[in-house]
Amino acid sequence: MEKMDLVILETSDVHGNIFPINYGSNQSSDVGLGKIASLIKKERVKNPHVLLIDNGDLIQGTPLTYHYAKIQGDRPNPMIMLANELNYDAAVFGNHEFNYGKDILASAVNESKFPWLSANIVSKETGEPYFGKPYIVKKLGDLKVGILGLTTQYIPNWEQPQHIEGLRFEDAVVTAKKWVKLLKDDEKVDIVVVSYHGGFERDLETGEPTETLTGENQGYQICMEVEGIDVLLTGHQHRQIAGNRINGVIVVQPGKDGSALGKVTLQLEKDEPSWKCVQKSSELLSITAVEEDISLLEKVKMYEDVTQEWLDQPIGKIEGDMIFRDPMEIRTKDNTLVEFINRVQMEVTGADISNTAIFDILSQGFPENVTMRAVVSNYIYPNTLKVIRITGQDMKDALEQSASYFEQFDGEEIKVNPSFITPKPQHYNYDMWEGIEYLIDISKPIGERIVKLECKGKPVEPEKDYDVVMNNYRASGGGNYLMYQNKPVIKEIQTDISEIIANYILENKVVKATVNHNWRVIY
Repeated sequence: MEKMDLVILETSDVHGNIFPINYGSNQSSDVGLGKIASLIKKERVKNPHVLLIDNGDLIQGTPLTYHYAKIQGDRPNPMIMLANELNYDAAVFGNHEFNYGKDILASAVNESKFPWLSANIVSKETGEPYFGKPYIVKKLGDLKVGILGLTTQYIPNWEQPQHIEGLRFEDAVVTAKKWVKLLKDDEKVDIVVVSYHGGFERDLETGEPTETLTGENQGYQICMEVEGIDVLLTGHQHRQIAGNRINGVIVVQPGKDGSALGKVTLQLEKDEPSWKCVQKSSELLSITAVEEDISLLEKVKMYEDVTQEWLDQPIGKIEGDMIFRDPMEIRTKDNTLVEFINRVQMEVTGADISNTAIFDILSQGFPENVTMRAVVSNYIYPNTLKVIRITGQDMKDALEQSASYFEQFDGEEIKVNPSFITPKPQHYNYDMWEGIEYLIDISKPIGERIVKLECKGKPVEPEKDYDVVMNNYRASGGGNYLMYQNKPVIKEIQTDISEIIANYILENKVVKATVNHNWRVIY
């Protein structure tokens, strides 16, 4: 009986990482396509039948890709240059593919020597897949492999409307049912691979919900409800998942930043006239102790060099202390960097109230001599600003949502609520405010923790309107802040917030670190 091993390699959520460095510290780090490339090449030497798929969030996420998109956008996209060099078979759109706007995305798609897939991103006018290809069929001898692309349908809740104009994001499960049936019945494929830029909303073993069932992460539902799938490649949640089967479907998710390569191995036997899968497995190949592919990195070294030069540009000085030393302390009482960002947001928009977050647990704050590196390593997302009109009750509800970041105090130490850590870290969903005075009592149950809430010395009135500036992700309800959805937009500032911060420091030359202690956590 004829036999064959098919290997499917997956990258996902690479987020613009090419070189093995942390741009904030400029120290070496186990990330990036440079190291992933070495693993891919080794796998191709060992296995004659290999498919390579990127599962989304490829072109955005580092200072290198930001600098490219904002300053060098007329040149070839460095991420696509390397993906072409590595001979990807296909890529799927992630939510962050849209962050730099339609022009940068269109250029990336046009420059790619491989197809971009998404069956559930359709034209509002025609209802047809907007980017052309919902799937591809790859032939390896007489083996036919169907690869279907799907993207989390939740993108309109985060993305700037002009970046997704003319697009409709349809339910991934409903879409998968339609196209998997077509692949089996019409294309007569032997193997169906679904590459879904989304994760799992339920426990992989028990099926119990692990997060609010919004439709953002429908991986479990796809496995349970869509017949005919052999492999589900996932991402978006930045989890490392391998070795799991759901309803017979082998699943994998390779983390983030190119820290690992997902690998699925299918053992196939010829059962005339078609091939059958008799065994399947998935694993993660770590890049730790892997040497980067220097020849690949040389092809984009020019992009890295100009990025590093840009990052090291001095832009101003901090008078006082904006350095972070304790990631929990900065989330339990007002601090200088949060106050600074909020005040910049208020000044540039004219709003009297502002909120922002510290996005990463590893954020270090601003040193005395501020460079662009300090700005973009602390404000890591290409967000813009919106002023929206909310009620006092909305404000209270939003603060309670933020206060759920903490576990109820046990009398010993302050702990982060596991729902903000698992299945992926969400420190960026804890907001801190300026322009109001409030207390969070974490000895109380979730939903009852805001024990003081005042504006200009008076209690915030539930029915009264208040204008608040925040980033566009939050203003659209991102992070389960549903109270913000569909609120009147009073003002929009389309400049990236990191650019606004940098320009403010450049113009003022010296920024005083101040803190007015308008909020704190108690117990």
